[in-house]
Amino acid sequence: MKIETKYHDEKELQEADILTFANGLPGFEDEKKFVLLAFPGNTVFYALQSITTPELSFVVTDPFSFFLDYHIKIDDASLEALAIEKKEDVTLLTILTVRDPFEQTTANLQAPIVINKQNQTGRQVILTGTAYETRHALFPSGAVKEG
Repeated sequence: MKIETKYHDEKELQEADILTFANGLPGFEDEKKFVLLAFPGNTVFYALQSITTPELSFVVTDPFSFFLDYHIKIDDASLEALAIEKKEDVTLLTILTVRDPFEQTTANLQAPIVINKQNQTGRQVILTGTAYETRHALFPSGAVKEG
């Protein structure tokens, strides 16, 4: 199947590439099917692209690439809904708010995307009772040098 995308023009997909979010994402409950697309030339940032709405794409990353001490507990309801049996089945992503300049980009650590790699299902989990917020600086001040 071919889809139009926000960042990658037209893309050819296989059914196995499609991630199903049974409840959609908060604010986008009608959007249930997404695909994860790598950006060319990097291994850190991806587009979580709706397969039905070309304009709907979230820039995401593995939070552990930037926040080494990030630790969450996935609630039992999410584990059950996604049929997660072991932690090796999980891919965890965080949605980014991309800013200009890019060095001011933030990560939503309070609401990670949890994906079961075994059955290609996903859910955005809203964490409660943590110090995590919706806008953590991806690059702490002074961490990015020009030149």
